[in-house]
Amino acid sequence: MRIALAQINYHIGNFDDNLNKMEAAVAKAIADNADLVVFAELAVCGYPPRDFLEFADFIERCQASVKRLEDLSADIGIIVGSPSVNPKIEGKNLHNSAYFLSGGKTIGVAHKALLPNYDIFDEYRYFEPNTVFECIEFKGKKIALTVCEDLWDIDEDDKLYIISPMQELAKQQPDLMINIAASPFDYEHAAERERVLRKNASTYKLPLLYVNHVGAQTELIFDGGSVFIGADGEVNSRMKFFEEDFAVFDTETTYAEPTLELTNLTIELIHDALLLGIKDYFKKLGFKKAILGLSGGIDSAIVAVLAARALGPENVLCVLMPSEFSSMHSVDDSITLCEHTGIERNIIPIHEPFQAFIDTLGPYFEGMPFGIAEENMQARTRGVILMALSNKFGYILLNTSNKSEAAVGYGTLYGDMCGGISVIGDLYKGQVYELARYINKDGEVIPENIITKAPSAELRPNQKDSDSLPEYDILDKVLYQYIEKRQGPRELIAMGFDEALVARVLKLVNMNEYKRHQTPPILRVSAKAFGQGRRLPIVGKYLS
Repeated sequence: MRIALAQINYHIGNFDDNLNKMEAAVAKAIADNADLVVFAELAVCGYPPRDFLEFADFIERCQASVKRLEDLSADIGIIVGSPSVNPKIEGKNLHNSAYFLSGGKTIGVAHKALLPNYDIFDEYRYFEPNTVFECIEFKGKKIALTVCEDLWDIDEDDKLYIISPMQELAKQQPDLMINIAASPFDYEHAAERERVLRKNASTYKLPLLYVNHVGAQTELIFDGGSVFIGADGEVNSRMKFFEEDFAVFDTETTYAEPTLELTNLTIELIHDALLLGIKDYFKKLGFKKAILGLSGGIDSAIVAVLAARALGPENVLCVLMPSEFSSMHSVDDSITLCEHTGIERNIIPIHEPFQAFIDTLGPYFEGMPFGIAEENMQARTRGVILMALSNKFGYILLNTSNKSEAAVGYGTLYGDMCGGISVIGDLYKGQVYELARYINKDGEVIPENIITKAPSAELRPNQKDSDSLPEYDILDKVLYQYIEKRQGPRELIAMGFDEALVARVLKLVNMNEYKRHQTPPILRVSAKAFGQGRRLPIVGKYLS
């Protein structure tokens, strides 16, 4: 059987655009003599639609898209993901479904059984899980059709679910497996996802065709990477990452196995994911131009380069806002970066507006030493300038905070923590340096001095981050174990981390939860990003 996989960048709720892309793919599949074309999970509406699913009109438009595709299925089979109405009174009102269309009608529907309800997923909020499993016959073949998570119960040591859809479908002796998915990117997930898919193919001794979303939906980035895996569990062919793609596979053909080793591409994948995240955030919201504050530090330098690569340097404005505490090399390094990238720059010193705040508050601050309040006033002065330019000229402000800073509260609300989207808020400081080296791999883009100098907020004389924080190489290791791996103080101390350091860092993380609730959405590249995937109480007392 010749099966086309259509890896498409969908837009949540943009039914016409999504349908136009799928119609074009159907036409291409027919032209390429495919028997079947496969689209991803909830393709008609985009993923994740979240509370749009609570609107009757939204569901009706989903069904209208399925009907339109049904009309196109006279000469080809079509598999497409869509919400469907649960006809039973009991349970949730909807299923997360894969429609199988052929001959101008629906010949089968497979509902998703395993509904993820962890990290960024909350599908059980909306959908009723499937309990009836039937293979679908098409052109003399029995197809085991599943939706995303339905294949993620393959490991025996940690069973999250009490039912296995493929075990049930395997009893009917299918000829092949097809899985439609909406599997978001993180830098550990691409290799793990392929491991799970390969294990399914080898366990059931069936070829597996898997199609994923590509594109970014606010903070979630979908990497594509759709695959055709042989019955021996080997990858026959892999589709592109972070790009729309289309391919037709003959299930009886063995293709050249890809040589790409996903586990060795972490920083490259992160780089490409962030570019896609920026690009789609602007495109899908109808924005064109970005603005950011360029401090001379590595974080803003990285964001500037990524923005220029994603949007074009002509659509990026960097604003240098030196104060009396800014070093001359920070200004010079920022100018050099703009020259290397072709980004427009403006220099707006903040001494006068900052001094105006000092003078205004002088009677109230009288007799008190220069401290955190004055440091934060500088950051907020810069924030006011950036937001004023944003409002006046229609720029979207890019936030430049990293994950290490966000974790321990090393940032100023309504100052350097403001913005429309946080570009590197899911990268620890060490990863930021690694990304800088990757960007410079073919020649200096980011000035070497930005990479090698000691990190500093430059809000007081001779300030360094290490004055108030542990060294980043140690801090990042503690944060990673606590945030990503959910290791508590006892486990961290057992790993060899100093007890006082552990207590201090964990307290900082927990007491600054209120700040993170007021920051822009963060492009997610890790398995546990701040935001919707990490839900902690603001007023909790644990470890504080």
